[in-house]
Amino acid sequence: MLDRYFALTENGTSVRIELIAGLSSFLATMYIIVVNPAILSQTGMPFGGVLTATVLLSFFSSLMMGLYACNPLIVAPGMGLNAFFTFTAVKGMGLAWETALGTVFWAGIIFLLLSLLNVRTLLLRAIPQPLRHAIAAGIGFFIALIGFTNAGFIVGNPATLVGMARADNAVVLTFIIGLFLTAALVVRNVKGAIIIGISVTTLLAACIGRVWGGDTPLINWGGWVASPDFSLLFRLDLLGSLRWSLWPVIFAFVFTDLFDSLSTFVGVAEAANLKDVNGEPRHVQKSLLTDAVATTLGGLLGTSPGTAYIESAVGIEQGGRTGLTAVFAALFFLPFMFLSPLLAVIPAIATAPALIIVGVYMIRPVVRINWMALDEAIPAFLAMVLIPFSYSITQGIIWGFLSWTFLKIATGKYRELTPTLLVIVAFAILSLFTTIH
Repeated sequence: MLDRYFALTENGTSVRIELIAGLSSFLATMYIIVVNPAILSQTGMPFGGVLTATVLLSFFSSLMMGLYACNPLIVAPGMGLNAFFTFTAVKGMGLAWETALGTVFWAGIIFLLLSLLNVRTLLLRAIPQPLRHAIAAGIGFFIALIGFTNAGFIVGNPATLVGMARADNAVVLTFIIGLFLTAALVVRNVKGAIIIGISVTTLLAACIGRVWGGDTPLINWGGWVASPDFSLLFRLDLLGSLRWSLWPVIFAFVFTDLFDSLSTFVGVAEAANLKDVNGEPRHVQKSLLTDAVATTLGGLLGTSPGTAYIESAVGIEQGGRTGLTAVFAALFFLPFMFLSPLLAVIPAIATAPALIIVGVYMIRPVVRINWMALDEAIPAFLAMVLIPFSYSITQGIIWGFLSWTFLKIATGKYRELTPTLLVIVAFAILSLFTTIH
């Protein structure tokens, strides 16, 4: 039955191979169970509630990817999207997290409609490749910056705006050891390298004792297991998030998620030759529909949008070729619903190395930008650097599109500007004059 449904024999695989592949992909992505609550809890959302939402979203979305789209891809709350949720929408714009969850839900609905109506093809063609690569890289730098600041490695400096902390600080030293260890494990292709790095750094942090004045422990032990925290389910503000002033936020969620999804599907399809007869990524429409459902679920469950993970390539390298890989990976997420007390003890300096390594993964597309073509390089550079410099993914996207359009007109290449791109630019200009209340 499994063979017939997933076409295991046809794809040259077996249940055993798919199981190993599912476990491998899970180990490569399970850091999100810790990292996502660590980021979103900075908005005031309960850590346990975000953890439960993260596990539920990862389970249901990966299961749908396996059973419906029949692709060996894990779907979970996206890195970059969670940073945008926390540091741009909530902290930067002052939104209540309930309202931010509402914008995630509506972004999912729009993404769903775009996928059903096949509008995504027009959007894909309209968005210049250099800007896609630059935005991915900029988000990578942004995530790395968050990691460095969470660890206290990069600090504020009134003279130079930012600066480095002293290396004789016990917390910073622990972070450095954790970063080098995690990097070494990743370079040596150790399965579950990131989660091993988080675990070892947490153990090292427990040895520091009391820090920051000697009164506050770095780690507060709360036990091993507890009942899942469903406090964030359906806490989104549906009506409040539909204010006209919040549409730039919804727009940013839609397009960031769209870029992320398409780049993942294309990248994995190229690497593993998972293509249809036309040379397109296999089952791409069903995969995009799954991604859209994952984003909508994020708002309902209480987390940032879900997206397909490029780390799924780890399982594909182990021989995973069908949706059964994603089904097995989905099942591995479920036990962690009951481990919130254990996972909540993990301090920011333990997840910081993971953020930096993920940042490394995300800047890879930057090599595909033609830096000698300045009319493309300058907008790509602005998009890439303004994301971390402005602490806003939205601003990087906006100025990337605006500068691209201006330079194409200034150089007489206005014919390269499609009507769809001009619509996107109009929304970008509108967002500059929109005040978030």
